[in-house]
Amino acid sequence: MDRLDPRQPLVFDTKEVGRRPGSMAKLSRTVEAPADLGSDVIAVQPGQPVELELRMESVMEGVLVTGSARATATGACVRCLDPVSEELDVTFQELFAYADRAQHHHEVASADDDDDELVLVGDLLDLEPVLRDAVVPALPFQPVCREDCPGLCSECGAHLADDPDHHHETLDPRWAALQNLTNSGTEERRN
Repeated sequence: MDRLDPRQPLVFDTKEVGRRPGSMAKLSRTVEAPADLGSDVIAVQPGQPVELELRMESVMEGVLVTGSARATATGACVRCLDPVSEELDVTFQELFAYADRAQHHHEVASADDDDDELVLVGDLLDLEPVLRDAVVPALPFQPVCREDCPGLCSECGAHLADDPDHHHETLDPRWAALQNLTNSGTEERRN
């Protein structure tokens, strides 16, 4: 298993909790958002503050982490491309198994078992994958600046919210030849 750097903002030390089941520690921390905390359309930008409230509780299998994260995601409206800001408040709960218990579990478990088990590295845990799993699905799939955003004109790109009556006279190309006939007939009648 890789070593964790305790200086990383989303790496937490569980020494205070210990291994006695039932012992618990609460903490609050504001950290900088890691990269890729969202999608191409909307995300918590790297370096933006993420407020964490955590409760770490020792259980037989490891350390159960229950918490919440608050942050602001920014992006672009999928209809008009105006900036969008979304306040997030997500909760999560994850078990970080003791390394010796996780090893024993893998030895007795079948090949069909889930390999996504999170494991403590010494007394350290990395909350980044848990945070990502909680935040990314909470983001809107297609963010909009407002529910009734009309978007952009497909012809010229004008903001339709600025001019609700905006439109273009478009003639179906299949009828263009008839339009020419109609115009030439009108000109012949004038002469």
